[in-house]
Amino acid sequence: MKQWTVIFLFALSGVAVAQNDLGVLGCGELKNAFGPLDYRVTPQDTRDLVDNAHFTPSVESLIKGNTSVTAGPDIDYTLRAYPNHPRALLAMMNLSFKEKTTKPRGSHYSVECWFDRAERFRPDDGVVQMLYGIYLLKLGRTSEAVKKFEAAEATADGDPNLYYNLGLAYFDLKKYDRALDYAHKAYALNFPLPGLRDKLKRMHAWKDLPPPPQNSAPQNNDSQGVGSIQRVEKTQSDTLQNNNDSPHENP
Repeated sequence: MKQWTVIFLFALSGVAVAQNDLGVLGCGELKNAFGPLDYRVTPQDTRDLVDNAHFTPSVESLIKGNTSVTAGPDIDYTLRAYPNHPRALLAMMNLSFKEKTTKPRGSHYSVECWFDRAERFRPDDGVVQMLYGIYLLKLGRTSEAVKKFEAAEATADGDPNLYYNLGLAYFDLKKYDRALDYAHKAYALNFPLPGLRDKLKRMHAWKDLPPPPQNSAPQNNDSQGVGSIQRVEKTQSDTLQNNNDSPHENP
């Protein structure tokens, strides 16, 4: 799974939280004139056929549409072609918060339907499950969010954003020990936002990790310094960044 440093969402105020009828009956068949294609493995030139026409920077930032006046129809087209397009899912989610509705203008389906379609299309896509979990967390459906995050964790490869959001969910459930465990995992991978740590401190539930145990075994005095190899973790270039402290910041 790709490591995304920060995911930001618009404020949730005023968004209806009623669940939809999901599956084929409520959210439609996946077949489409173009696609559906798996965004993770599709060659870049094929991705560009849709992204350059429908998922432009102005669409992704919800400023305006590219083939329509508003962004909704273009995001809709993108998700019908690529059901598991992570940035398009995030954009549709943000658009729903901006418009304070579960079904944005120009969208054939509700936000939850788009996640249902993405999961039906590629059940093994952990990024889809993580984003779905964030959406549910924002709606206050915390127990359901935890299930999505745990499903994502099964396919994750050390994703600090996932650990951070799972920690937030456990905090909301008042499971502070579990929240602390995932906070430690996120911050060990250099997650930059202090929100979860600050929440735990306010509840007097924060504990620093103990220092790693010292190796008491005799050290080789070799000139190559084989015993001290440092691993450097690089942040992937396709991280999503915005401007909130966390996707769910209740005190």
